Amino acid sequence: MATQPSNHPESIYDFTLKDAQGNDVNLSIYKGKVLLIVNVASKCGMTNSNYVELNQLYEKYKEQGLEILAFPCNQFGDEEPGSNDEIKDFVCSRFKSEFPIFDKIEVNGNNSAPLYKFLKLGKWGIFGDDIQWNFAKFLINKDGQVVDRYYPTTSPLSIEHDVKKLLGIS
Repeated sequence: MATQPSNHPESIYDFTLKDAQGNDVNLSIYKGKVLLIVNVASKCGMTNSNYVELNQLYEKYKEQGLEILAFPCNQFGDEEPGSNDEIKDFVCSRFKSEFPIFDKIEVNGNNSAPLYKFLKLGKWGIFGDDIQWNFAKFLINKDGQVVDRYYPTTSPLSIEHDVKKLLGIS
């Protein structure tokens, strides 16, 4: 379960969430890094292409300060039905992903994780602030602020230019 700060959060660094093993992770550990936050699913038609490209992006830029934070979500077509252990095993064994996998969350509705409520402020999609489907992406600058939001159909590699710009790579 994600926790929200008692006051109004000013950045993503004000949040503490559970990782896939159930450990608390204060997002302030990512201060100074560029983040790509993605709601993921194992059984989605976009799973293969997104995980392959997320891995490529991560491999290419992790040493320069990119972190990808994956948040499993089962709100879209029951496409992430597994336990945290099953999800982590799937992602790590099938795709050899090395980026952090967090606890399964909800991204829309009354039970939406506080982090996602914060992410959606001011970065609306075609359906208002709701996340449309699996693999919606939020790009976060080194100060913990949302700078862009990408639709689920946006290829991770197509946002490489935006990532490089935030990392200060020409």
